Amino acid sequence: MTHPQTPCYLIDKSLLRGNMEKVARLRERSGAKALLALKCFATWSVFDFMRDYMDGTTSSSLFELRLGHEEFGKETHAYSVAWADHEIDEAVSYADKIIFNSLGQLDRFGDKAAGITRGLRLNPRFSTSGFDLADPARPFSRLGEWDIARLDAAMDRISGVMIHYNCENGDFDLFDHQLTRIETEFGDILQKLDWVSLGGGIHFTGEGYPLDRLADRLAAFSQKHGVQVYLEPGEASITKSTTLQVSVLDLIDNGKQVAIVDSSIEAHMLDLLIYRETAKLPQDGSHEYQIAGKTCLAGDIFGDARFAQPLRIGDRISIADAAGYTMVKKNWFNGVAMPSIAIREEDGSIRTVRSFSYDDYKSSLS
Repeated sequence: MTHPQTPCYLIDKSLLRGNMEKVARLRERSGAKALLALKCFATWSVFDFMRDYMDGTTSSSLFELRLGHEEFGKETHAYSVAWADHEIDEAVSYADKIIFNSLGQLDRFGDKAAGITRGLRLNPRFSTSGFDLADPARPFSRLGEWDIARLDAAMDRISGVMIHYNCENGDFDLFDHQLTRIETEFGDILQKLDWVSLGGGIHFTGEGYPLDRLADRLAAFSQKHGVQVYLEPGEASITKSTTLQVSVLDLIDNGKQVAIVDSSIEAHMLDLLIYRETAKLPQDGSHEYQIAGKTCLAGDIFGDARFAQPLRIGDRISIADAAGYTMVKKNWFNGVAMPSIAIREEDGSIRTVRSFSYDDYKSSLS
């Protein structure tokens, strides 16, 4: 088995299938539909594999919307914090449902979308996010409507709402409590709708998550309010399915053993830097190294790792859980070579589906 040259994002289909089977089980037991959130993962070379387990895609922009329509198919939801005048007609042409972020956007573009299903984002003004940066319920949040009067003003033009308020929430009891709170505060509105999307951020593919309890709670919500429930799993769809493969380029002892690799946390795993989290690195053995990227950013550091043997130049290191918010955010900072994208098939064979060259770097500029 030939491994691609590093750096490389390596998607393991057998691990991806495990997540997909949980998605399918949840759909079957709950009656909910599951849409892949392209803001998290949009590597379309595996859409044909995921398509059998999911109902479609949901998007955050015109380009994501078009990609979902063209490469995934099935049900295509269009959401954007704000649609531009020059985008709306094209967006409507790709979408089965369009979800407006505000009453103002619905007023502006609702007539143009009259031929497809229309919805509005509802902000319950609470969330599970531990990061202010990602908290949709932060003070003065622009993400969705919450005022009952403004929501009532939309009811004759929409058939559903999207409520995205979870962020890596692995606590079913907390999810249950907050959904009950939504039912209590917005019950009259829910009764008038045909569908409700509960967004993403529910970590139901995580180890030990009570999947059946979630399914039964969603089924009860659907039955009580007479709505089709949608979920928008991003991270849950692809968690632990992918690694970032890197190689050691240099070893430095500056009072701490440092291994410099042919990748960059800022360029290739940007979310970790934004949220000040460390990469999931090997932790087996007594030989400890700081794993650092090759850009000139002083803080371009993946984290500390442990190995059974001392590292040598040329050794490969596998960084786990590298699918979500990585390939969709990768960038050309410092002109560092962008990781190729490869797939490990279920028979163990590996094929490279995309590599990036100097021409890609040059053409991204002007």
